[in-house]
Amino acid sequence: MQWGVVGHEWAVATLAQHIRVGRVQHAYLFTGASAIGKHTLAVAFARALLCEEENAPCAEPNQCRSCTLILAAKHPDVRMLAPVISGKIINTAKIGIEPIRELIRQFSLRPMETERRVAIITDFEAAGHAAADALLKTLEEPPGNSIIILTAESAADLPPTIVSRCARMALRPLQRAVVQSALSELWGCAPEQAELLARLSGGRLGWAVDLRSDESALEARAQRLSELRTLLPAARVERFAYADELRKDRSALVATLDLWGCWWRDVMHVAAGASTALTNADRSADIRFAADQLTAADAARAVASVRAAQARLERNANARLALEVLLLDLPHISIA
Repeated sequence: MQWGVVGHEWAVATLAQHIRVGRVQHAYLFTGASAIGKHTLAVAFARALLCEEENAPCAEPNQCRSCTLILAAKHPDVRMLAPVISGKIINTAKIGIEPIRELIRQFSLRPMETERRVAIITDFEAAGHAAADALLKTLEEPPGNSIIILTAESAADLPPTIVSRCARMALRPLQRAVVQSALSELWGCAPEQAELLARLSGGRLGWAVDLRSDESALEARAQRLSELRTLLPAARVERFAYADELRKDRSALVATLDLWGCWWRDVMHVAAGASTALTNADRSADIRFAADQLTAADAARAVASVRAAQARLERNANARLALEVLLLDLPHISIA
């Protein structure tokens, strides 16, 4: 583990090389699935840039003042921005233009404690056009030694003008064994829990870490899978009523579709007779029962339908309509 980052060794090595040879870029874009480690890598990079120790970043997080302040999100020369969630009925996450303008103003000032300023802007796909446009000139010509680090799930979600001005690093899912080992050794998970979370995580260590002690998240997962089980034999009116309720919380909707897509992939693999280990191993009875009633092609179409719904939501389609289309497409089967 380098820089306190589990996995992503190639990314850490690349960034360390940039620092070592003095070729640090003025802007970086870290992409990858939610909770895959983008923010962790960005914070570690900021520490490496500003750490007071010779072998930066320092091995112990509280060994130097800079690293301690960065980890506490209190360093005067490091600004961290994240989307603000709002909405009484439909939750949306946005990065407004005013926080971007304030960041630009701060970047015009001399650093207070170090030789450079660093900004970490998380989930930049949540920025509106005005906010992105406001940041563009600063990305082109950042003052002094300032560095801006953006994170997003995909470069395709950002304006090409933003992407073209950043050094890009696409983080890939970690191997299941790496996630399982980290959960056991670093977070003290029991072997059974570490194995289950590693399977469910899809290579996203942050997701697994968040879930390890979050009873409500595990309960929400169980509830969503139980709801899918109930929906499969349900009539159209019941499916549409469910769509109307779920569309009110966009974050829950996104998480539900991720979960359903994973469940249907398990069904597809079983229906095809593949020897692939089930991701949702704790739901093996339901998965195998559904696979007995469907062909692999049927299950593959269900996976494609979930992906299509996710793509519509990424294009800001009406959530209710996207869900209704999906629930019309999913097969009707009885789960024992």
